[in-house]
Amino acid sequence: MPLALLALAIGAFGIGTTEFVIMGLLPDVAADFGVSVPTAGFLVTGYALGVMFGAPLMTVLGTKISRKNMLMLLMGLFIVGNVISAVAPVFAVMLIGRVVASLAHGAFFGIGSVVAAELVAPEKKAGAISMMFTGLTVANVVGVPLGTFVGQSAGWRTTFFIVAALGVVGLAGIAKLVPDMPKPEGVRLRHEVAAFKNVQVLLAMAMTVLGFGGVFAAITYIAPMMTDVAGYAESSVTWLLVLFGLGMVAGNLTGGKFADRKLMPMLFTALGGLAVVLALFTAGAHNKVTAAVAVFLIGALGFATVPPLQKRVLDYAHGAPTLASAVNIGAFNLGNALSAWLGGIVIAVGFGYTSPNWVGAVLAAAALALAVVSSTLERHSPAAAPTQAPAAVERPVAAHH
Repeated sequence: MPLALLALAIGAFGIGTTEFVIMGLLPDVAADFGVSVPTAGFLVTGYALGVMFGAPLMTVLGTKISRKNMLMLLMGLFIVGNVISAVAPVFAVMLIGRVVASLAHGAFFGIGSVVAAELVAPEKKAGAISMMFTGLTVANVVGVPLGTFVGQSAGWRTTFFIVAALGVVGLAGIAKLVPDMPKPEGVRLRHEVAAFKNVQVLLAMAMTVLGFGGVFAAITYIAPMMTDVAGYAESSVTWLLVLFGLGMVAGNLTGGKFADRKLMPMLFTALGGLAVVLALFTAGAHNKVTAAVAVFLIGALGFATVPPLQKRVLDYAHGAPTLASAVNIGAFNLGNALSAWLGGIVIAVGFGYTSPNWVGAVLAAAALALAVVSSTLERHSPAAAPTQAPAAVERPVAAHH
């Protein structure tokens, strides 16, 4: 794999760390600014909304410059946002810092996916995409626990300064290692937008929302589920989240490897397995061992869908894939927000802390149903299937797929 993928993975590691580390630091941040923990929770919500809206916005703004320069610009934005968070004198300023950093998130992974896929041979594209996303998954295993520990012992501001420094390393790596790919000739914003007319692109995005919704329906409420139902001590939650992160790493790499060989079978297996594990987790959450196994499998099966779905979007939006790729990253966050909301509803109406697992199982099953629809359409419309033809041949017809 090219060294340029390492630079992208480092950037992804920094972004993944800043997205998730705030959850472990919320009580400290809330105490420091004199706000309630639910109010401090806006730092999570604001970031997720920034990713959703920032992904298409930043990608559209970046259509005028080369992908390498845009990646460097996004890392610069990420650094600035984290420095603002680190020095924020009041809560509102920290919230602004979080939103600024989040604007880089979706577009970085969207454009980064396109660049990663272009760095390798066609039959290795999903593997290259998974290598970049490895940075995000490893952040959950290393960056988040370490950042939480540093924040709790040396102050949360130190954590955000360290994350900003990671951004500087990522920026330097991109500047040094990512080749300066020319902007695709003849691709205008209308071509990027036209990709959304392709039903397969929309189906892949819907699978992203529902599939990842399945994951985060359960994981959002993992702390009360593990302490109140499984009987773990509160101090064990961090290690259970590391276990979830290890599952993400394993699933991401497996998904990338097999998606390059058998993309749709990989997707069927991951989404079907996820629905089954989530359904069984409702009963399995009462036992410490089965609960821990389920947490690992939810991370693994959930993230095994990422490289195949991201590659599917790239394949079907092949003439002008950048905007569609970035919007699919926003779809992950939409899934997170939607499932967290639905999971909260079923708990609030009295179904108990394990009930979000059923919500997740239904969402994952719905994603599997869409995968079957997508595969059926592909078989019955071979003319609409993605091709690996040279980009120069593809471009004139990209808008009409």
